[in-house]
Amino acid sequence: MRRIVGYMGGQAGWIALSMSAKLLAAVGELLIPFVLEHIIDRVAPGGSMGTAALWGMVMVLLALAVRRCNLFANRTAVSVSGSCTLRLRQDLFVRTMSLSGAQADRFGLPSLISRMTSDSYNIQNFITSIQTVGVRAPILLVGGICVTLAMDRALASILCVMAPVLMGVVVAVSRRGVPLYGAVQRELDGMVRVLRENITGVRVVKALSKEERERRRFHDCNDRLTRSDLKASLVMAFPGPLVQLCLNVGLVLVVLLGARRVDSGAAEPGVILAFLTYFKLILHSVMSFNRIFLLLSKASASARRIEEVLDAGEELPVLPLTEERRRENGALLEFDRVSFTHQRGGAADAASFAGGERGKCLDGVSFRLSRGETLGVIGATGAGKSTLIHLLLRFYDADEGGVYVDGRDVRTYDRAALRKKFGTVFQNDIIFAETLADNITLGRDLSREAVRQAAEDAMAAGFIAEKPGQYGYAADIRGANLSGGQKQRLLIARALAADPEILLLDDAASALDYRTDAALRRSLRERHGGAAAVIVAQRVSSILSADQILVLEEGRVIGQGRHEELLERCPAYREIYRVQMGEM
Repeated sequence: MRRIVGYMGGQAGWIALSMSAKLLAAVGELLIPFVLEHIIDRVAPGGSMGTAALWGMVMVLLALAVRRCNLFANRTAVSVSGSCTLRLRQDLFVRTMSLSGAQADRFGLPSLISRMTSDSYNIQNFITSIQTVGVRAPILLVGGICVTLAMDRALASILCVMAPVLMGVVVAVSRRGVPLYGAVQRELDGMVRVLRENITGVRVVKALSKEERERRRFHDCNDRLTRSDLKASLVMAFPGPLVQLCLNVGLVLVVLLGARRVDSGAAEPGVILAFLTYFKLILHSVMSFNRIFLLLSKASASARRIEEVLDAGEELPVLPLTEERRRENGALLEFDRVSFTHQRGGAADAASFAGGERGKCLDGVSFRLSRGETLGVIGATGAGKSTLIHLLLRFYDADEGGVYVDGRDVRTYDRAALRKKFGTVFQNDIIFAETLADNITLGRDLSREAVRQAAEDAMAAGFIAEKPGQYGYAADIRGANLSGGQKQRLLIARALAADPEILLLDDAASALDYRTDAALRRSLRERHGGAAAVIVAQRVSSILSADQILVLEEGRVIGQGRHEELLERCPAYREIYRVQMGEM
């Protein structure tokens, strides 16, 4: 929680004001029963209506002051907690975006989402409550006991016995709450994962008529979450009924003992009435402590999860540029005996965060690519094709060997400077719910002409011209109002817009017909022929004219060369070509 408390430091002044207002309100609440006792036992017997009215006005003014202070304190507390949570979520988002691929795999996308949402919400609730209930409850508890001891020690002994016992129960129960609510958040991660998979894959589920299966999966996750939450709630709910029971029993004891003391002349009626009020205030403050500890249990579990992300170390530091990390061979891109293995143990869908395969991905891969040249990469699903691109962009670091861009080890580049060199289209890339122009620029300072030229180069200008508002046409979430081919052309336009040195196209033309695909490749040669290109493809036609083709199988290069060369000496490539070209 110490890391989270640090976010409250910038609001120290407002927190002090909020707590001071709550302190004054609590003192006012303690004074009201005291004034009531004074009126009943001292003013009323004298028969002076003027004096009684004056003291009554004091009570009214105290009540109004208490209300005003509480209102100010509550509003300030909400504002402070909102401001703290705003900065916390922002830092958490920035840190999430800077995680390495391996770190993102370990946390898992659903877990990162729930830490950003439900965990930060738990923190917000706790910050609000600690400024309000956290001040009021101890003041009423300690102040009420002190006042009642001064008024009547015999009656106060009832409180002195009950209050410590109840506080001990509340503290003991709250300690069990932290691991229980941690388990709740983990179950929530699982439900978010299933929900995300079904929302993004709803068409597949419907096409295969697997709605019932997915309903069962969600029901299982939802059931585990409900049972975990119920277990935590039952444990944390235990003190509430106990406090209520003690309140009722204590009130009976106060009334019985108080009546005997009034009858014997040892106490005044006003004292008994005031004491009953203090008794309620004190025991309700104990119930408030129960609420505070409940929120503390949730917040502590959530804080640990958030701090895990915030404190995640930098796994991909920038290394100094030394002679050992420099290559002077004229190649723009180079893989030198690169091997890479995904570390298992992340969330079930962790690979989707990075878009990569899991397990052994690359094994001793080597190639060189000069400016203006094209590298084609082909192979079965899971062969390591996408991983090759992830290493170039330094989402991960290779386990063995070296990855070089423009003669430098990629580990020596600032990540932003490195990725500026690339124009990238990932497999299953994202269309944002923004205009077509915004989807192409993606926040970059690009001219209107650059956007239009990129669209033309990507063969996207034609369909954009047919849309209402053209470049101002708003895409739905994930481009639901665009066809598969339109989305891919828009994504390619995004990659081309900044005129990159290197194009990385991961299965970027799979939804295009052969004619459009051919026209696109021709446009790329004519307009961006000076850029190097890495084209990951499922169909041979997309890479026939590549200067170099890699054939991957289970992370290993089983064929390398031009199309004609591979047809002669690579059986796997020859088989792919014959199947796809109908030469079987």
